[in-house]
Amino acid sequence: MRPLPTLLALSAAAMFGGFAATAVHEIVQQPAQAMPAAAIPAAGALPVSVNGQALPSLAPMIKQVSPAVVSVYSRQTVRVASPLGPFADDPFFRRLFGIPDMPKERVERALGSGVIIDAQQGLVLTNHHVVENADGVSVTLADGRTLEAEFIGSDPDTDVAVIRIPATNLTAIPLANSDQLQVGDFVVAMGNPYGLGQTVTSGIVSAVGRSGIPVMGFQNFIQTDASINPGNSGGPLVNLRGELVGINTASFNPRGSMAGNIGLGFAIPINLARNIKDQLVATGEVRRGTLGIETQNVDERLAKGLGLDVPRGALVTRVYPGSAAAAAGLQSGDVVLAANGQRIDNSPSLHNFEGLQDVGSRISLDVRRDGKPLTLAVTLKEGLRSLEGGTVDPRLTGASFKELDEATRQQLRQMGANGGLQVSNVARNSRAWTSGLRPNDIVVAGSNGDFGDLAAFRASFERKPQQLVLRIMRGRSSGDIVMQ
Repeated sequence: MRPLPTLLALSAAAMFGGFAATAVHEIVQQPAQAMPAAAIPAAGALPVSVNGQALPSLAPMIKQVSPAVVSVYSRQTVRVASPLGPFADDPFFRRLFGIPDMPKERVERALGSGVIIDAQQGLVLTNHHVVENADGVSVTLADGRTLEAEFIGSDPDTDVAVIRIPATNLTAIPLANSDQLQVGDFVVAMGNPYGLGQTVTSGIVSAVGRSGIPVMGFQNFIQTDASINPGNSGGPLVNLRGELVGINTASFNPRGSMAGNIGLGFAIPINLARNIKDQLVATGEVRRGTLGIETQNVDERLAKGLGLDVPRGALVTRVYPGSAAAAAGLQSGDVVLAANGQRIDNSPSLHNFEGLQDVGSRISLDVRRDGKPLTLAVTLKEGLRSLEGGTVDPRLTGASFKELDEATRQQLRQMGANGGLQVSNVARNSRAWTSGLRPNDIVVAGSNGDFGDLAAFRASFERKPQQLVLRIMRGRSSGDIVMQ
């Protein structure tokens, strides 16, 4: 699990009824010959036709798709905290009070679903949260074979993971173009809910391009009313032709997962998942493009001063030197209203848009400058992903920093922080270690103010503070550390 305050984790669990993957099926009509009335099956069995007209059925398409749907089982060994505290390993103490030996570790297991997308290479798409921190992953195929899977890579910010299974005679599912998906299209969800085995639910596409859902990373979801339950995570969402349109990842219920499905399920579009898969297979990691700016929301007061009819958009407050935005001519005071034609309502929506773009992507920004419309073309550069503390301030020597995953950043924003960064490593006896900084600390602010990411953190040291104080979160606690 990520090193987040318990309150955050509980809040997320209460809002989302547990992650679950779904797959949705579209109705397929198969031609059938007319049957005489006398040949219609007796009560208790559905007829294949009525008055010579074939009845629609999902069965032919499901039979075609089922061999590509798999059950995914992950396992993780975790250390068990002993109630004996410092006496846990003292055999004399245990004998004195008649306390038997207690296990020091236990194996936690999780289940989910997946879908075979490349039969030759044995590649399976699933969710990051299904295989997160797993010591081992096994896959059970539709024909009953169970195989140990090889972990290829995963991306927590989009919840996509790729694993490989060493098997022959596999069946892969064809991939659709999810950009062509429309609200109202019929879809079918398949997976392994609660470990019951392969299960099918159907519904329609309720919305596309859905974002703004708390604590869900970068978002461009397909929303569906097909039932999504725990264990469906990573399963396929398919169209009427049996083509993969999405990877189901989450369901929403304000009362939690045990309250049941209320028809709010979300799937990752296959075009996005395929892009993530290609990067993970090629390099084992995902590279994202960035504008290289800081922004803030536009409220009513700012809207009037900027000549906007309504308070919306992302106001540029800083453009980093050498960034993609600087090269394109974006300036502080500009308001970004749309990106590639996609409406930008606030700073988080622009950040979400950036997070879904590749390095080198060429995008078009609709900007308002001095009350006048302006269009800028920007080629995105790769964002900063890690930073050695000593390069920005000697008092941070020995500490390394990395970007937060997007879900954690969103949780921090819900608590009122602008974002932050994570301490990835601290060398023992280094200057940073002596001051009290530790691995996995989350830094949310410093002497020069708060910051949303590594780039903003580095930029805050353009003027080094006389006294460097970092505000950190560590487990359930938070506090300030004075860096010496």
